[in-house]
Amino acid sequence: MDRPRKHRWIFTGVNLFLVAAMLYLSTRFYQGTGPKEVSYSEFLNEIRAGHLSDVQITERELIGVLKEESSKPEQARKATIKATRLPGVDESELLKVLEAHPVKFGGRIEQGSWFWNMLAWLFPLLFILLIYGIGMRRLAQGTGPLTFGKNRAKIRDESARAQVTFDDVAGVDEAKLELEEIVDFLRQPAKYQKLGGRIPKGVLLVGPPGTGKTLLAKAVAGQAKVAFFSISGSEFVEMFVGVGAARVRDLFEQAKLKAPCIVFIDELDAIGKSRSTGRAIGFSNDEREQTLNQLLAEMDGFDSSDGVIIMAATNTPEVLDPALLRAGRFDRQVLVDRPDLRDRIEILKVHARKIRLAPETDLATVAARTPGMVGADLANIVNEAALLAVRRGGDVVEMRDLEEATDRVMLGLEKKSRVMSPEEKERVSVHEAGHALVALTVRHADPLHRVSIIPRSIGALGYTLQLPTQERFLMTKPQLEDQIAVLLGGRTAEEIHYGGVVSTGAADDLERATALVRQMVTRFGMSEPLGPLTYGRPLAGPFLRTSFDMEERNYSEHTAERIDNESRRIIDEIHTRVAGILAQRREPMERIAAELMRKETLDRAELDALLAGVPAGAATLMP
Repeated sequence: MDRPRKHRWIFTGVNLFLVAAMLYLSTRFYQGTGPKEVSYSEFLNEIRAGHLSDVQITERELIGVLKEESSKPEQARKATIKATRLPGVDESELLKVLEAHPVKFGGRIEQGSWFWNMLAWLFPLLFILLIYGIGMRRLAQGTGPLTFGKNRAKIRDESARAQVTFDDVAGVDEAKLELEEIVDFLRQPAKYQKLGGRIPKGVLLVGPPGTGKTLLAKAVAGQAKVAFFSISGSEFVEMFVGVGAARVRDLFEQAKLKAPCIVFIDELDAIGKSRSTGRAIGFSNDEREQTLNQLLAEMDGFDSSDGVIIMAATNTPEVLDPALLRAGRFDRQVLVDRPDLRDRIEILKVHARKIRLAPETDLATVAARTPGMVGADLANIVNEAALLAVRRGGDVVEMRDLEEATDRVMLGLEKKSRVMSPEEKERVSVHEAGHALVALTVRHADPLHRVSIIPRSIGALGYTLQLPTQERFLMTKPQLEDQIAVLLGGRTAEEIHYGGVVSTGAADDLERATALVRQMVTRFGMSEPLGPLTYGRPLAGPFLRTSFDMEERNYSEHTAERIDNESRRIIDEIHTRVAGILAQRREPMERIAAELMRKETLDRAELDALLAGVPAGAATLMP
């Protein structure tokens, strides 16, 4: 909560407390100065005893004034007494008693205190006015129901202060080239209008999550030094039908007033999904459809020559309504794909500007270790490295910090507090030694970087880390087979060392190996008995991980049986080959496992020394 709003709440609370205190004190004062309540019989006794000098008879009460000489100590604060008249009783006896004693008496019509009568209707009115004032103040701040139709876009004036530019965006060179034309138009619209050219009304940024689509949109506005409207597609959709459409209208009205500017809609698929989805089974979202219809109408109703450019981002372009993608709306699509090796190096350099790096740090090594990672992941690695350097008390970020940060992002936190029994530790060491030795033996495996038996938070009790030397976009059949061989190395090592007794530690390896084999058979046409055909259509988008558990089957049960048999044959052949490798090199495998039990982590230099015959110390495996 900001300071002005906090002060307003404190002021309101103090006022309410003061009003309550005043009412309480007034009530206490009024009660303290009122007459003492007595019974009817006691009132008559006081008259007979001659203690009263005056009696007033009202419609409901008898009020008597005590004589000063008869005031008792306990009655010192109350000079009057009162009693309730008996309903429906003839009070002629009372009048006789009053006449028989020297007491003045009279009657009056009871009207009540003007102050309390006024307060009885004034206080509720003041309370209602107070609530109304607070509600209207909150409505003016945009937090009430009357602001449903108002635009909630965040507006940044990029011309007023330094913001994100293309220099702050790396790894998307092709996308930046596409958007340079938008920047040039916003800076020099007359150059295009002179030749009759028309800039695209809408630019759709398409790519996986974390690739920098939002950052790229901000960079376009910063490069052109124009206002930037940013809003998420989900903010248009509310419970009440028509609210989203009203917000779209208000957004475009404000954008035209701020032209030239960029309107950026993130998560466009939240309102832009195909309108035919679900209609066949009777389900539809009227609010989302009305919002989409209003967006289409607004995009048709303005000219890009006004200086308003619509940019949007989505991870799933295949679900968008075709009306959004036609010419004249989002008629230009810019792909923001995952960065390759060279792009990852440039992204790391951009994020490394904010931290102090040691001279010996090699960002190329970090980039090589992170294939498939996007810009958000790389930014997280650099930030984690800086935090690790601060935690150990260093002045600069060293290569070991970057290595550990990469392991944290990819594998999770180290769980050194997890205590394994000696038997489990030995089995994990044998398992990882099998992975490492097969990776060092087969021809097409990525170079081995490190092997460890330190548990990680993702559930792994150990890991074997391979470092690719170059970016791969295609893989051959021998390369896939060697990759499967490395995956089977851990389980096969356990079979050899423990005489066929295996554990559950190879569950993830077997799952990944099975997925690769089935892709070879069903997707890549790498099986001679089944031929160069694909079997099944996986249900996944272009930027989503393919799920082979959910697929549209376009083959018979007989073919499914042949796929199972062929997958089993390939796995058995590779397993036999891996068993032969480890059986021939059992002594180096035992040496690596023993050294892992002693040191827990071995890098490539230490592994090469062990395989070259350098003594590994006195550590030996358990019998």
